[in-house]
Amino acid sequence: MKKNTATTNTGDDSSQEFYAKHQKIYPRKVTGLFASLRVAGVFILLGLYYLVPWFRWDGHQAVLFDLPARKFYIFGLTFWPQDFFYLAALLIIAALSLFFFTALAGRLWCGYACPQTVWTEVFLWIERKVEGSRNQQIKLDKQQLNGHKLLLKSIKHFIWITFAAWTGFTFVGYFTPITELGYAVINLSLGPWETFWIVFYSFATYGNAGWLREQVCIYMCPYARFQSAMFDRDTLIISYDEKRGEPRGARKKNIDPKEKGLGDCVDCTLCVQVCPTGIDIRNGLQYQCIGCAACVDVCDDVMEKMGYDKGLVRYTTQNRMDGKTTHLLRPRIIVYASLLLLLSAALFYSIATRIPLELDIIRDRNALYRETVDGLVENIYTLKLINMDTKKHHYQLSIKGLKDMQIVNAKNEIVIDSGEVINLPLRIQIDPVNLEQTTNTIYFSLKATDQPEIQVTEQGRFIGPLVK
Repeated sequence: MKKNTATTNTGDDSSQEFYAKHQKIYPRKVTGLFASLRVAGVFILLGLYYLVPWFRWDGHQAVLFDLPARKFYIFGLTFWPQDFFYLAALLIIAALSLFFFTALAGRLWCGYACPQTVWTEVFLWIERKVEGSRNQQIKLDKQQLNGHKLLLKSIKHFIWITFAAWTGFTFVGYFTPITELGYAVINLSLGPWETFWIVFYSFATYGNAGWLREQVCIYMCPYARFQSAMFDRDTLIISYDEKRGEPRGARKKNIDPKEKGLGDCVDCTLCVQVCPTGIDIRNGLQYQCIGCAACVDVCDDVMEKMGYDKGLVRYTTQNRMDGKTTHLLRPRIIVYASLLLLLSAALFYSIATRIPLELDIIRDRNALYRETVDGLVENIYTLKLINMDTKKHHYQLSIKGLKDMQIVNAKNEIVIDSGEVINLPLRIQIDPVNLEQTTNTIYFSLKATDQPEIQVTEQGRFIGPLVK
């Protein structure tokens, strides 16, 4: 990136930089408890992402969002566009979960589960395997272009692009059956949309995880900007114990820091070297911190080698750092947890008791009612029937609510294929002496004869003449 400068009006040659050139960050490899948790998160999340599309369930792909057929398979469940409210509920639960975990322990999502973090970890691992350690990478980048450097860079980018392409292929495999997609790739017969999304998602993965990295977290992600609104003084955050660590300074292992007037920080800068966003945690809480806790692991390792107590950099709260009492259970945590529990229970119950059948009742609006030549009162309806199950069913329709009410043009059996939507015209007649009021409530019941537990009942209105 080119520097944009403006000359001052003081008469000298000084200049002011408007934009600083981006400096590549070389995160140092770190080991420890939190590093192991991140690695476990990467294996679990990416393992699920890449393997789930290959699982089969009841004759179809276990997880498949079949947009052309408007069917969304999630293991044993099949959802339709009419079930969109489930997605809305899931998004609300996800948002509340983000608020809950952020209020409790900061940016846990960013540090361990965010796709940008997860894929960047893989790309960094590939880079270390090809180009070597942090110091070796810095040395390589400073070299003039030669055969060795060109070879290593080519190998790295080839692996990056291959991995990104597999990521894009897997992404599309959630929307097109992945086995069919694989055959189409092999036979070079991909459709335009599949081709576009594979290329687009591959390029996005390669660009974000390989090139942009921390810039996505710092400049592009809005979460870094509004996270402070969810923090309070009792939120667990990664902090440097300034009272214990300062004044910092280098020293030998056997030297008593108090005799030298030093704190426990040896100023090794390893906490900066391992940070994926390149910040210095010793400067206090910063919005660029993604909460990965790499600085905690490396600082604990240094403290152990020096014979000092661990925890110079640790998870703590602002209240605890100030010597005050910390309250992890506080009103906002209780409210978030209660809402999460309530909404999650409601969602699971709704899905567990979901009936894969929909019945909509539409009255004829051209006339409130009609009188037949036999003196009966007739209402006309259109029933919209949707079979949201994965197989064909035979249904029987019944009505109740008024005495001696009858369906004139009813079929003995209604056959609806999987995913089929039919409009069924219906005429209902009744003797006016059985009408107790002008507007009457009636009930339509639709029941699968081959699977009786599939049954829905909906309320309708039957309108007759004014009752004296």
